[in-house]
Amino acid sequence: MAKGQEQAAPDAVLTRIGQVVMLHHAGDREEARHRFLGLWEEIGEHGDPLHRCTLAHYLADTQDDPADELAWDLRALSAAEELARGRSAGPHEGTPAARALYPSLHLNLAADYDRLGRREAARLHLRRARTAAEALPDDRYGEGVRTAIRRLESRLGEDPAPDGPWGPPRQRP
Repeated sequence: MAKGQEQAAPDAVLTRIGQVVMLHHAGDREEARHRFLGLWEEIGEHGDPLHRCTLAHYLADTQDDPADELAWDLRALSAAEELARGRSAGPHEGTPAARALYPSLHLNLAADYDRLGRREAARLHLRRARTAAEALPDDRYGEGVRTAIRRLESRLGEDPAPDGPWGPPRQRP
């Protein structure tokens, strides 16, 4: 291969997480939770922060109890902050991957706090999600996160700036 054309080796743990995410999206929530917990045991609470962030982020979605979901979302945010601050000597140190998850991480926390009746905490994380989402690209993921932020703003009675910080939603042809 020519210089600059080398491909990064696939990350086996992230691949395994992705496989379980597909299982969850296919409707097998219980089995997905079981497999995610098995991966968490392998990774450990001091494992690679990107792995912990990604796994906890998705594991939260498999929880039945809103307090458990909040606990996993808080673990995901903690790992993302650890990674972003460069506290890891692992292979993902300084990677923008965790920072790209911030809008979704804060949005999930806002929704968790809302379900638990903690409106002020929900509004705080909603504002953080909105601020972090300004850096998202204008792609399907970014649009999806911004749409979810608008929905939660509406549910919480938040009064965003006219058309939000990103302008009105794009119309598809």
